[in-house]
Amino acid sequence: MIDTGVPSILLINPNSNADTTRAMCAIAGRVLPGVRGWTAPGGPPLITDPEALAEAAAYVAAAEIAPECAGVIVSAFGDPGQVALAARLQVPVIGIGAAAARAAAKGGRAFAVVTHTPALETSIDRLMNSAAPDGRYLGTYLAEGDPIALSEDPKKLDNALLYAAIRAHGDGAEAVIIGGGPLGEAADRLADHAPCILVSPILRAAVELRARLRLPTA
Repeated sequence: MIDTGVPSILLINPNSNADTTRAMCAIAGRVLPGVRGWTAPGGPPLITDPEALAEAAAYVAAAEIAPECAGVIVSAFGDPGQVALAARLQVPVIGIGAAAARAAAKGGRAFAVVTHTPALETSIDRLMNSAAPDGRYLGTYLAEGDPIALSEDPKKLDNALLYAAIRAHGDGAEAVIIGGGPLGEAADRLADHAPCILVSPILRAAVELRARLRLPTA
């Protein structure tokens, strides 16, 4: 393999949708060089319940990682398999959920998660409290509607997420996280419309990994 001097970054999509992987890589690629994608070989195209999250964790934990890989982003909001994969590797493995929590809670801000997967609320709350134990986490605010149907209609998805963000802000949230790797494009679209600081998990994980690798800013 020719050494180009650019570190190889792997973005793991625990969902089984390759189109989503490409969209995620494009977002991470704004702040990281050499991002390539890995898509789960099985499971649903959108993780919506604890069973699918556990299945995704098994795929991530067993993923084959090339020796030249300098760092990994696990790009599903529940960070499935991140702990097991990090234990196997000698490079940073950043989960987008934990990275988003750390960024949202910075400076003692009150923060909340806005997402569209109600069956994952308990696991999301657990991760937020674990990743930012000193933060003021207000909980998960759910977009109304079926997650699959919303994902297929960007306008309805954006409206539902924005309404949930407004409710969270009304309850005191100074920052809201758009909670989902596949919601990365929605986070982009809502960036200028949110009522408070909006945290994009993929971007925050990419920024954190760039700092860990001591790469220059773009």
